[in-house]
Amino acid sequence: MISAGDFRNGITIEFEGNVYQIIEFQHVKPGKGAAFVRTKLKNIINGGVVEKTFRPTEKCPQARIDRKDMQYLYSDGDLFHFMDTETYDQIALNEDAVGDTLKFVKENEMVKICSYNGNVFAIEPPLFVELEITDTEPGFKGDTATGATKPAIVETGAKVMVPLFVEQGEVIKIDTRSGEYLSRV
Repeated sequence: MISAGDFRNGITIEFEGNVYQIIEFQHVKPGKGAAFVRTKLKNIINGGVVEKTFRPTEKCPQARIDRKDMQYLYSDGDLFHFMDTETYDQIALNEDAVGDTLKFVKENEMVKICSYNGNVFAIEPPLFVELEITDTEPGFKGDTATGATKPAIVETGAKVMVPLFVEQGEVIKIDTRSGEYLSRV
């Protein structure tokens, strides 16, 4: 159990039958009345954000989230297969659990599988990936002063906006959180 006075960003709690992660918290001490803790909570299962206030003495059970490194093997149809590299256990997740988190992940790369009580709710890809550009328009010489971008398709099939000087066949570095081009490799 964790009291509301000990809330910090990133802590996961069980509250009203759901599992929430604390995004923001603020201890408020008004001039009149008792102090309270104002929080912004994100439901880790469906992604919804709610705001709640707690008395500093209220207690909530802390939720245990398991994060396990697993290797993404392959997809067949709407199933995505992952393997634990220590025990060689394999799991298959459907498209609903995966969403679009694997759009920058190649086969045989490591990802983090997040689960609560054995139920997988999220997949965290690596923060940065290096992918080869399979299709883009050719750039024009001297067209770099504007900072303009053009669409490019990478080897996983995802679309990324890249600077005009980047050519087909080059390997680029991408931030998977925002989907932005970072640099050439």
